[in-house]
Amino acid sequence: MIKKTFGVTGMKCVNCKARVEGALKELPGVDEAIANLEEGNVTVDYNEAQVTPQAMKDAVDDLGRFEMTL
Repeated sequence: MIKKTFGVTGMKCVNCKARVEGALKELPGVDEAIANLEEGNVTVDYNEAQVTPQAMKDAVDDLGRFEMTL
């Protein structure tokens, strides 16, 4: 497992936080995702054999209001 923090723009409220976390947790290989509104980031525990950072970025970006930086 790898634990890494990625920047996320567009999160403004607890619902935004929940949407970002939910999109990441749905991906196979993501064990945990914790978004931080104040810092504008999300920390993800994931299995690099099952999911790539690009797949996680795509899942967050596909939500429409948010953009994750790698």
